[in-house]
Amino acid sequence: MFTRGAFLLALGLALSACATEAPVPPRTVGEFADDAVLTARVKAAIAQDVGAAAAAAINVQTYRGVVQLSGFVGSREQAQRAAEVTRRIEGVRTVANDVRLKTPPS
Repeated sequence: MFTRGAFLLALGLALSACATEAPVPPRTVGEFADDAVLTARVKAAIAQDVGAAAAAAINVQTYRGVVQLSGFVGSREQAQRAAEVTRRIEGVRTVANDVRLKTPPS
């Protein structure tokens, strides 16, 4: 049988294994506004550099300066240029380029 000390040790180890990271605090109103402005600047830059059609096909999401690009474009060059243009914008901390190529119908 377990002694009281062994039981408490086992309980402590079991509970510590269930610990998770502290939740990320929500964005402030200012951070939310900054992200919205950054998203608009990224969309405009992509439209100007890569083209309006590519900009319409690329979804831009921003969270605390981290910009995620997603969607489908016609060429690798468009996807790469969209990421390059995004990286040059002031306030962009990181770019996650999840833009994919459209595959032609078979």
